[in-house]
Amino acid sequence: MTYKHTISVLVNNQPGVLQRVSGLFGRRGFNIESITVGESEESGLSRMVIVTTGDEKTLEQVSKQLYKLIDVIKVVDLSSNPMVARELALIKVSAEPSARPEILGVVETFRAAIVDIGPSSLIVQVVGDSEKIDAMVELLKPYGIRELSRTGVTAMIRGSVK
Repeated sequence: MTYKHTISVLVNNQPGVLQRVSGLFGRRGFNIESITVGESEESGLSRMVIVTTGDEKTLEQVSKQLYKLIDVIKVVDLSSNPMVARELALIKVSAEPSARPEILGVVETFRAAIVDIGPSSLIVQVVGDSEKIDAMVELLKPYGIRELSRTGVTAMIRGSVK
């Protein structure tokens, strides 16, 4: 059965590591739904959080292949544990002044924020799981989405000290 997997990959912070990791996925025919990369808690190491789809065998193959890359230190399937996953989106919406109160109602319901106001548009910032972002986008579509930028998922296992 195919599932969505969220994988954390701890890597040496070296030029070309992102290309090698994403290239491995491409060569093996694995799709990356989202990927985020940033510094980790350890100097010189970065953490990649990759969301991909596949069965358990696929995930096992991905993990084995990742460990073969020289700069990969640790691979963890976050989705096999209780985890916190978040994404950020900036959504530029057409918003003439007459429509703004209605849009503000949607923004408040989602605990989102308006981070820019233009003469005929608003930029909404929303943080949450991917389903929340998807729902917000759907509710704002009728107003006219001019631009959408999403960060991709970042995640951690809940509560444990790993």
